[in-house]
Amino acid sequence: LVLELNQVIIPTYGTVPDQQNLHTPEWVDFDDKPDSLFFKDGQRRIDFVLVYEDESKKMTHKRSDRRKQKRKRQVYESNLINNGLQLEATRSVLDEKLIFVKVHAPWEVLCTYAEVMHIKLPLRHNDLKTRDSAFNWFSRLFRVDENIIKPEQEFFTAPFQKEHLSNFYIQDKDTFFNPATRSRIVHFILSRVEYATKNNVKKFGINKLLETGIYKAAFPLHDSSFRHLSTDPSCPSERYLLYREWAHPKNIFKLQPLDFIRKYYGEKIGIYFAWLGFYTNMLTVAAVVGVGCFLYGCLTKDNCTWSQEVCDPNIGGNILMCPQCDKVCTYWNLTITCESSKKLCVFDSFGTLVFAVFMGIWVTFFLEFWKRRQAELEYEWDTVEYLEQEEQVRPEYEARCTHVVMNEITQQEEYVPYTACGKCVRMTFCTSAIFFWILLIIASVVGIIVYRLSVFLVFSAKLSQHISGTEAIRKYLTPQTATSVTASLISFVVIMILNIIYEKVAILITDFELPRTQTDYENSLTTKMFLFQFVNYYSSCFYIAFFKGKFVGHPGNPVYWLGKYRNEECDPGGCLLELTTQLAIIVGGKAVWNNIQEVLLPLIKNLIGRYSAAARSEKVVPRWEHDYQLQPVGKLGLFYEYLEMVIQFGFVTLFVASFPLAPLLALINNMLEIRLDAWKLTTQFRRMVPQKAQDIGAWQPILQGIAILAVVTNAMIIAFTSDMIPRLVYYWSFSVPPYGSHSSHTMEGYINSTLSVFNISDFKNASKPFSPWFGNQTTCRQVYRDLRYPAGHQHQYEHNIYYWHVIAAKLAFIIVMEHVIYFVKFIISYIIPDVSQKTKSKVKREKYLTQKLLHENDLKGVKKNMGKIADKIIKGADSTFRPKDE
Repeated sequence: LVLELNQVIIPTYGTVPDQQNLHTPEWVDFDDKPDSLFFKDGQRRIDFVLVYEDESKKMTHKRSDRRKQKRKRQVYESNLINNGLQLEATRSVLDEKLIFVKVHAPWEVLCTYAEVMHIKLPLRHNDLKTRDSAFNWFSRLFRVDENIIKPEQEFFTAPFQKEHLSNFYIQDKDTFFNPATRSRIVHFILSRVEYATKNNVKKFGINKLLETGIYKAAFPLHDSSFRHLSTDPSCPSERYLLYREWAHPKNIFKLQPLDFIRKYYGEKIGIYFAWLGFYTNMLTVAAVVGVGCFLYGCLTKDNCTWSQEVCDPNIGGNILMCPQCDKVCTYWNLTITCESSKKLCVFDSFGTLVFAVFMGIWVTFFLEFWKRRQAELEYEWDTVEYLEQEEQVRPEYEARCTHVVMNEITQQEEYVPYTACGKCVRMTFCTSAIFFWILLIIASVVGIIVYRLSVFLVFSAKLSQHISGTEAIRKYLTPQTATSVTASLISFVVIMILNIIYEKVAILITDFELPRTQTDYENSLTTKMFLFQFVNYYSSCFYIAFFKGKFVGHPGNPVYWLGKYRNEECDPGGCLLELTTQLAIIVGGKAVWNNIQEVLLPLIKNLIGRYSAAARSEKVVPRWEHDYQLQPVGKLGLFYEYLEMVIQFGFVTLFVASFPLAPLLALINNMLEIRLDAWKLTTQFRRMVPQKAQDIGAWQPILQGIAILAVVTNAMIIAFTSDMIPRLVYYWSFSVPPYGSHSSHTMEGYINSTLSVFNISDFKNASKPFSPWFGNQTTCRQVYRDLRYPAGHQHQYEHNIYYWHVIAAKLAFIIVMEHVIYFVKFIISYIIPDVSQKTKSKVKREKYLTQKLLHENDLKGVKKNMGKIADKIIKGADSTFRPKDE
């Protein structure tokens, strides 16, 4: 591509003329037309804006540095003009140090680069008839009014070719390339024009100039203010319409105008909002089922026999529990956990099992139907063959292409940035770096676990001494609760800090990899960032769900961390309630933090800039200066929006068995998120450079991986974290003979039967509590259901037969649940094709008609030319054979 640009498209690419031969932009004064999108002549449209600070007025750099910067900028602008672009410079109205360079691409340049970039453009109107859906009448209630935002005309399209110009649907040369396409072409040129040569290495691209501060900003213009229509009658004011019909909070229940979003912001923005809207709509079903399961738990909690036994003063009140830590902890009564056991009945019910199975199937429907929806958008937005034809090489990759290799397909030499050995070294280094940083995240999680173990000792020793209230306060403010809440808060703070660090690390590693295209770059960065975020966000939840309270030994022989800290124990009801607390804090805190970071910060910055500008001047300000005062969109664009939603998707699916209200909270959050993202794009940020995108990229396989993992995690949460399996085993086997004494299946006696008995005299000196028990009891009960033989038994403190029944039931449950759900997922995936038959027919029909149209036009051209040639031949023959006397 570089050679093609050098030899054909840009013959002056890389040439640096003398100072007196440099081309400079036209200098004009502002014409007091604030909404104008054109040069001063009112004819040439502004396709891009470059902003720099006048070097003669800079005071922060040395004079020699300012001269070098000015020289690079002048050479760059001269080469832009050599490439056919037209530039017009205007000094700022509010700040005389700022210069705005407006860029216009003439028709010839647009046609040339549209062919190079393989941009698809309209041939003729699409005459394929589409059948209306049976639900159109219902969806019409939630659509945007078509009288306000008119539906886009559909065309058959084909990659643009200058030699076939007559085949394309050109009514007006000024509107044939829409503003989004014009900006995309100009940005392609800006990214590839040279500004300096050092050590025979060309330096080029607007990105490098922005990084070095030679230019302060580069952006396409919004077409109007979001508050009111443009005063220019030729301007469609699409930004205003998007704000009014899409971003405004009143539209929270309306469907998004996706075609209009795609037209204004490009396919990449459009596919994100299409995915987010589809995900939010699918969450509606999950939220309804989740609320139903939650209400079922609330309605049946009063019939929870084991919770009633915990709260019964004659049962739970007579059960003495062993200390939960060494020495400083004391004996306690089981009734203290009465309130937590009631809450646990809400979440640890039969409805949880039903909901976990439902979510395993729901996520499959979501992914399969999204593939179908994505295929429809690929057809409607002309991105079916995008990656094969239109994706361009990154300028950073082009600049490093110094090694020559033979292309296996074309059998021609091509340039690459590194050899096969060099690529292997880079990949090894990057993989090692990723694993190293993941180990650092795990180390931070271990640190939080050590905090939990150490601080539990403090809370156990001090908490009861400092609480002067009644017994009611102590029911809620237990050492376990205090430890769990403070550890969750610290975990959240650590997660937020690590996010900042790992973002920069992932970018550095990906830059070192040097991916070939922007899609490759984003997919590589996506994979790294998600790995970091996955470990960062979910590690503490995995610890609580699958490790806490599982390897603790028994009171006479506890297990220690690092030889010093006694391992944590769960409440008598298990760690499920603590997992729910952890999820609520992380998910809620993350949502609040993201909204502050994404919405309030740019809003405050814009308000400060707006008021300071208003204080300096009350002059009429042009559109380009208004847009300059907005916040720039980061390099990664929508990456963080995707990441936020995928992390939320993980919380909704991976741990939903512990929190059935998660889909409802996600639904509410996403309904707000769509409008907040829309409001942010239309009001607080400069217009993004429109980009093509075929799908959601690397996020698709990540979502599929989460969906597969979610089945395993939810099955294991129900089996090992909740208390459902031990209760079922007791109900069906150990409540009746030969193991039980009840005449029929019942949950009565469950608590007394499952809490193992320990003899107080068997405590070792290292763990014996300081405060002795002055009652008549000589035994205490283990907090967790370790199911061991009591003291005095020939196998005392060894696992009893009930324990092995429970283990067998848990393993059987996991195997059955996983295989059933995976089988159903496989059937669903097989039945639902990724591309609907309707879309396949449309694609084939359009391809056929497009080829037929091009062939017919070419044939007409050949016939026309052959007719002219035949006429000339006939005329020549007539003159040859005509008699001389005539």
